[in-house]
Amino acid sequence: MVIGTVVGSIIATRKNERLVGQKLLIVRPLENMEEKGEFVAIDNVGAGFGETVLVARGSAARIGCDLEKAPIDAAIVGIVDEK
Repeated sequence: MVIGTVVGSIIATRKNERLVGQKLLIVRPLENMEEKGEFVAIDNVGAGFGETVLVARGSAARIGCDLEKAPIDAAIVGIVDEK
């Protein structure tokens, strides 16, 4: 699991059919996280720009969103209220 900040969004008019209707956001991991560099995550909770979020990676991302067959490896599964 990664904690990060939403820093942008992605608009893709052409994408895998299993991603149609899914919101894609750019997440920057917090400085103290082992993960470095921004990545794209599917938004499963309605996060917005500047919010601190919890991100599941790998197969946990697909399973947690009921998208086992979708080509995703990161999913926002929570919004952090307090650190």
